Parts: sequence; C-alpha cells; structure tokens
Amino acid sequence: MIKITLPDGSVREFDSSVTPMDVAKNISEGFARNVISANFNGVTVETTTPLTEDGSLILYTWKDDEGKKAFWHSSAHILAQAILELYPDAKLWVGPAIDNGFYYDVDMGDETITDKDFKTIEDKMLEIARGKHDFKMRSATKEEALAYYKDRNDYKVELVEGLEDGTITFCDHDTFTDLCRGGHIPNTGIVKAVKVMSVAGAYYKGDENNKQLTRIYGVSFPKQKELKEYLHLLEEAKKRDHRKLGKELELFTFSQKVGQGLPLWLPKGAALRSQLENFLKKAQQKAGYEMVISPHIGQKELYVTSGHYAKYGEDSFQAINTPKEDEEFLLKPMNCPHHCEIYNTKPFSYKDLPKRYAEFGTVYRYEQSGELHGLTRVRGFTQDDAHIFCTPDQLDQEFKNVIDLVMYVFESLGFDNFTAQVSLRDPEKPEKYIGSTENWEKAENAIINAAKEKELNYVIEYGEAAFYGPKLDFMVKDALGRSWQLGTIQVDYNLPERFDLTYKGSDNELHRPVMIHRAPFGSMERFIAILLEHTGGNFPLWLMTEQAILLPVSEKYENYGKKVLTLLENHEIRAQIDNRNETVGKKIREAEMSKVPFMLIIGEQEEKDGTVSVRRHGVGDIGTLTMEAFADMVKEEINNSLQPFNV
Repeated sequence: MIKITLPDGSVREFDSSVTPMDVAKNISEGFARNVISANFNGVTVETTTPLTEDGSLILYTWKDDEGKKAFWHSSAHILAQAILELYPDAKLWVGPAIDNGFYYDVDMGDETITDKDFKTIEDKMLEIARGKHDFKMRSATKEEALAYYKDRNDYKVELVEGLEDGTITFCDHDTFTDLCRGGHIPNTGIVKAVKVMSVAGAYYKGDENNKQLTRIYGVSFPKQKELKEYLHLLEEAKKRDHRKLGKELELFTFSQKVGQGLPLWLPKGAALRSQLENFLKKAQQKAGYEMVISPHIGQKELYVTSGHYAKYGEDSFQAINTPKEDEEFLLKPMNCPHHCEIYNTKPFSYKDLPKRYAEFGTVYRYEQSGELHGLTRVRGFTQDDAHIFCTPDQLDQEFKNVIDLVMYVFESLGFDNFTAQVSLRDPEKPEKYIGSTENWEKAENAIINAAKEKELNYVIEYGEAAFYGPKLDFMVKDALGRSWQLGTIQVDYNLPERFDLTYKGSDNELHRPVMIHRAPFGSMERFIAILLEHTGGNFPLWLMTEQAILLPVSEKYENYGKKVLTLLENHEIRAQIDNRNETVGKKIREAEMSKVPFMLIIGEQEEKDGTVSVRRHGVGDIGTLTMEAFADMVKEEINNSLQPFNV
C-alpha cells in the first residue's frame, strides 16, 4: 500500500501503481470527469502515470493554471500533427504552452502559411481531436531517439544530441509521435474548440544568425462557448489597448528621435501623473513618509556595492564616461542604493526609527527593442519608490502598514480582484541570491506571517524573489480577467550590510536596520497603462484631469460660462470651456470621445435660471441643475469613491 497526501492535508491509502485518475475517481466520479492533469511530488505527470511510492498529489482541472498548461501543451501536439498531415515536408522544432494558448515553430520549407490557411488547419485539428486519441508517454534511449529523427528532422536530432541518455521521452497519440517531457491531458477528445490566432517569424533557437522558422500561434478550449467568450474579450482588449487610448486621449507619445522606449508625456498625461502622485503623496504623508530626491545617474561603484552591477551587468545599463579619466557613471537602474546613502548621512538611534524615504524616482534599464511595448515595457520609467529602515522588532508592523497602503491604492482605483504572491528563493539555485541563509529565512517568514495576519488571499511562488530579498507581489485581475503584477513589498537584510547601515540600540551598541522596499504602483508608466485598459479610459471621477466641460450653445453665453467655471474652480472641480465655433452636437461627440465625465450645456434658459443642463458620459442627459447642486453632486461622488487614508 502507498499513502497519497491531497492538497487539503488528507491522506488516502491505495494499492501501489494506482494512477492519478484512480485517485480522482476515489474522491468523486464527477470530479474525475474534469481532471485533466496532475502533479506528484512536485513533478508534472500524466493522469495515467503509475504512482509507486508515498507522496503528495495535486489534481488539476481546466479551471487551474496548470490544467490549462497541460491542455494547451497537448493542443500544440495536435497542431503539429495537423501541420505534418497538411504539409508533409514541414519540419517541427518546439511547441510549448504559453500564457494564452500555445505555438509551434516549424520549418515550412518552400511553403508559406497565411491567414487564408487558418481555417484549413483548424478543421484538421478538430478532425484529429474528435478521434479521442490517448496521449501516451514512453521512454527511449538516446540511440533510439536519434535513429527515429535521422534523415527526418535535423532540428530534433540537434535537440536529442543535447539530452542525457535515460532522460528522453516521447509522446504518442494517433499516428503522431513527438519528443516530449510530458504534461498532457488524457486524450485529444477533450479539445472541443480551436483557433489559429496568427503566424510570425521566429529564428531557430532565438538566434538571428540562424534560419527563420514559422511560429504558428493557437488557442484551444474544452467548449466552443469559451472560445467565443475569449475572442470577444480579445476584441474588447483591442478597444482598450492603452497605446490606442493614450493616443486618442492625448496622454503620451513616443519619438524615434528621442529614442525607443522613452515615453513623452503630453499635457493631459502629465496632469494625470500629477493627480496620481498627489494622491499617493497625501497617503504617504499621513503614514509618516518623507519625500527625497535622488539624481538620474550614479557612480559605477554605487551599483557595484549594491550588487546591481554584478547581477545585471553592462547589458542592462551602459556606462557614462566623463572628461575626467577613470570616472564612470551609470544611468540609475534602481533608487534603493541612493536611499541607502541618504540614510547614511547621519547617525540614528533606535528612537529615530523607522525612517521612511519616498521618491517618484525615474530609473533606466536597457530592454531589447523587440521587448518594448507601449508603456508596459519601456527603457525609462518612474517608480513610486520608498524604503523603510526599521529595527527588527518594527519589521512586522511596518510590513503590515505597507499592505494597508497598497490595499488603499487598489480600493481607490477599482482593483478589487487580486491575489497576493509570496515570492521566495529558488532552493535549487542559491547562487542567484546574495546574503546569508539565516537572513533570507527571517525575511521570508516575516512576509508569510504578515500575509496570514492580514488574511490575504495568497500563494507561494518559489524562484520569484529579488536577488537581494523575498517579496510580496500583488497579482491583479483587470476588467477583462487578465492578470497583472501591480505593487510589490520586499524585505531586505542584505543592502543594509552592503552599505554598512547602522543605528544605536537601547544597549548603546550599533545594530543593522532592516530595509523594506515598496512600490504600490510599481512604475507610473506601467500602472497607467494597466489602469487605462482596466477602465477603458473612464477613470474614477476624482482622478480625471478634466471632470467637466462647459458647452455654450453660442458665443452669447460665454460670459455666463465663465461665471460657472469660476464657481466650479472655487469648489476645486476641474473644468474647461469649449468656446470653439462648432455645433453643440459636435462638441458633445468630441467630449464623449475624450471621456469627459460631465458636459454642461449652457444656453438662454440656463443663463436666465442660473442652471446648467447636464450630460453624463456614456449615459446622456441627466437633467438641469443649479450650479451649486451640480458642484455638490460631483463632490459627493468623489467623496464616496475616494475615502481618506486612515493610518
């Protein structure tokens, strides 16, 4: 008998050679019908893999990320079979699952695949899927694998040559065989809907000196309905693309002359950034932060001391040489080394701590041009950075206080669907990290305890820590169900040692402070991009840089419009007058396109009665109000959506 431990901690006994599917059926026949993949003792296995020893078993369905991964990996096999049946001379390279589907890299020889061929490929994939062919794993010697691919596929031969004998496995289904490490659904019949999304060029092994292959992207689902919903979300995503909205709303632009990945903020975008900065500054001030400013460059030695230079090297940021010999500066990649030096300007006692330094600091990192993407991946960006220097006894409370600040930011901006990710070291790769094991364990335990005490919905991910310390990342789902990493809190025992930071304790001896890195936004650029796509450009009223626009029906009513504008300004409502010589209808349409929340129509009757005719963006006419009543309505909505931060 063997003992199988399930995720809820329960233990069940089975005869040896039981399979994950047998365990699923033991739990429930209904549950078993939905199980498509499994993990045993940390290794992905098939649902038919015999389990011959005690261990922990996780069973995955389509609803689980790992289940989707197995589903899409299996679909890549179906795509590969379809390609070979339709294009017999094609040669396969690799085909992994990705975040939203899968792809396969193929040498098409003299053939070319275009969007006109997508339907034919999809039909062939569904034909194969309907055969309900089992996915079967088998081991092979290196000699057998080389013999199979010899004179058939040079790409696979080279892949096999790099593998160790005894580690090679194949996956068979129907008439198709592929070199594969495993992780499949039970059979092809589970795939009910497929869509070839696009084709692109991809260099063999990612090396531009090698031949360019054809990368075929696809996605698949267990139900046709889910494919339709996914395609609908893609259309919505196109409408909400922050690059498109940024242009339409005149927020930001890029210039080839300035340089790739370096955004230029237009007046409306700069005003939006200013609103976000002021919002966070007010909360930080209440929480006891002090604002600091550091330069955009620093001497190379600063980043050698911090460890950033050794970790990221010259590929991440280039040296700046000055006229002085042997003097070398770098574009600032991080704010934390600068803040360490600010802390070091004078001695501190335990009574002075914690010290909380905050900065909207612009940093620079060299990203490959092919990886740049609007505001989400840039070469210059501004972090809402802060570093807290505290005693070990203060760490727990300070960390929980930062969690409260992050929660306030999310609540104020409508991000209510998120998971906290405790990002820890990869225990198999200690060389990736700096610092002692003892300090790492203290930092990791502090984060886990804080997450528990704050009752966060959290998961633990190994290998996602920063090189200097573990962190708590917030994975937020937007209005389209996409997951983004927003906000991070990190515990660091290492930089205080590297910069020899100290404070005098109650025992009159010098001690090391603990350092907390935190950024609720992450970076202003990426945060605004995600906020744009989450809201579709319809920001919360308190954040809108233009909350109302006054639309006189003719120039005769401009003086009354100015009177209304003055009153709104006195109520701290941001408004403008559109006094162009255009029809009111055109002005309304353009205001709707610009997503201005309120349009105030002003004509003869409104001037006579001291009122405004109010239209709400996306709603239409909401009635005629006195100027004071409108101002009160706006202030009430803002107050309801933006509560003050309570420490």
